Amino acid sequence: MMEDLMHLPFPERVTTGRLALERLRYEDAEEIFFSYASKPEVTRFVSWPTHRTIEDTRGFLRYAVAGWSAGTDYSYSIRTLDHGRLIGSIGFMNEGGRLQFGYALSPTQWGLGYATEACRAMLGIVTQFQGVFRIHTFVDVDNKASARVLEKSGLVLEARLDNWFRFVNQGGAARDCLLFRLPLPHRS
Repeated sequence: MMEDLMHLPFPERVTTGRLALERLRYEDAEEIFFSYASKPEVTRFVSWPTHRTIEDTRGFLRYAVAGWSAGTDYSYSIRTLDHGRLIGSIGFMNEGGRLQFGYALSPTQWGLGYATEACRAMLGIVTQFQGVFRIHTFVDVDNKASARVLEKSGLVLEARLDNWFRFVNQGGAARDCLLFRLPLPHRS
């Protein structure tokens, strides 16, 4: 039996003190490719292959735009407010009110607090949605920087999962992962 599709009221744009988070567009392809999607140091810990060509990025954007319309994936660009430069992306996969999220950031922007700022802003929004009963993500045990971002964003470590995921950019070997969840008030 297929789950009822639940469209969530994600806004098209969210701003924070330093960032503009905007629904991904086809026009973002070149910036995404050159900012982070083609960078092996960024894609080491993600579930998708490093983009080799701009066509790989365009394929991802076709998926992202269709996912938003279907209510299954809500992906945003992360841009600096001061210059409007695309520095990464953040997105939520919706499985009937269970949300998994992830983000990627240009290595030139690591360590500046942008990932935490984007996560906190988006988590503050999605916790208000009716019907959302779980918000979670997982990271490779060696991805200590992302684990720290998740903790600073209010998530708690739920479990260590042995041989949990095969990261395509790590040769396909099963890797141990850390599962994080955002504590939510009980919902019926």
